Amino acid sequence: MLIIADSSALVALATCSALDILVSLYETINVPQAVYDEIAVPHKPQGIALAHFLQGRIVPVDTRQFVLSAGGLGQGEIEAMALYKLLGADLLLVDDRRARLVAEANWIQCIGTLGVLLQAKRKGLVSEISSYIQALQASPLRYHEALLQKVLQLAGE
Repeated sequence: MLIIADSSALVALATCSALDILVSLYETINVPQAVYDEIAVPHKPQGIALAHFLQGRIVPVDTRQFVLSAGGLGQGEIEAMALYKLLGADLLLVDDRRARLVAEANWIQCIGTLGVLLQAKRKGLVSEISSYIQALQASPLRYHEALLQKVLQLAGE
């Protein structure tokens, strides 16, 4: 299964030490150059870890060959959607709500950080996800509390 990742979800997964879950769930993980450039920077949160994780997973993409409604999105999000289309990916890993709405309007199947954690629990890759969610809550990243509680409920925790 091929997943294309955007920066926000990668940072979140690195923040809660769940990049290994991504590797366990998906056969191939790719990012466009713009996503790599956004997050693989030493002074950014998780920048060094993500630079190492993304080695060999960067795929160049020319967005001019695709028609996407950009809706105020950044270059990384646009390139991630274009790469999804170009490679015929199975999923786009994205947390940003606006990006997800644009992606879904362009017939792109999406999953977010919390969906990855929930899928890992359902497949028995992890015994619980509450520790990952606690790490996200302790970070500067923001998720709606009701959403976090719903995910924990779905996970039976």
